[in-house]
Amino acid sequence: MSNFLQTLLSTFLDTLIDVTPIVVLIAFFQIVVFKKSIPNLKKVLLGVLFVIIGLALFLMGLEQALFPVGEIMATQLSAPDFISQKFVGEYAWLNYYWIYIFAFLIGFSTTIAEPSLIAVAIKANEVSGGVINKRDLRLSVAFGVGVALAVGTYRIVSGTPLYLYILVGYIVVIIQTIFAPKDIIALAYDSGGVTTSTVTVPIVAALGLGLSAVIPGRNPAIDGFGLIAFASLFPMITVLGYAQIIEIMIKFKKNKSA
Repeated sequence: MSNFLQTLLSTFLDTLIDVTPIVVLIAFFQIVVFKKSIPNLKKVLLGVLFVIIGLALFLMGLEQALFPVGEIMATQLSAPDFISQKFVGEYAWLNYYWIYIFAFLIGFSTTIAEPSLIAVAIKANEVSGGVINKRDLRLSVAFGVGVALAVGTYRIVSGTPLYLYILVGYIVVIIQTIFAPKDIIALAYDSGGVTTSTVTVPIVAALGLGLSAVIPGRNPAIDGFGLIAFASLFPMITVLGYAQIIEIMIKFKKNKSA
């Protein structure tokens, strides 16, 4: 119990140090630059305290649960006594199909729960007057992250170079950008960024490092990282693709009614 309290106190102090510059900066601009008092000061201070406590507990949860779980699952799913041995040679990557399924599902579920994505979806729905559906945006981004992690874990298993996937992915994004509706492009690009946040990143990092540590011939320092890059790239593709499909469906309905 004492170790738990000591860890909690240490994490709380670290979080306080991290959050303090943000609070000081906002207070400086509000009081010195704008020369205005902070409205509802008591509520603001209480909210800041809640944020610090929440972040401290969240970070403890990552260290105590999410990181170990990600590594344990990667180790168990790639253990020689668990994986299939049906395929050999150039098709040996097919033996790790449970890894790809797990990577897709964990990417999808963590992204759905990502607070930053929820915030972006709410704001996108507000500024678009309800045109952009919150649920559809979150599902399309989550699907993109799921596919990204499945492809990323395949890259780790197969040992193929990371830059080839990233290069091809951004070529696809550039082509989509040319033809996608202009009012969705910025949102699609932001959707890639919000996936690399508090919930998704720890799980993704743990999965990549754990998988590369148990796959023969892989180096965690070289092959363990890179999944986060996939998680940032693929949501842009899926959101742009979603917008293009909706645009095609609208045009089809108009032509049909005409």
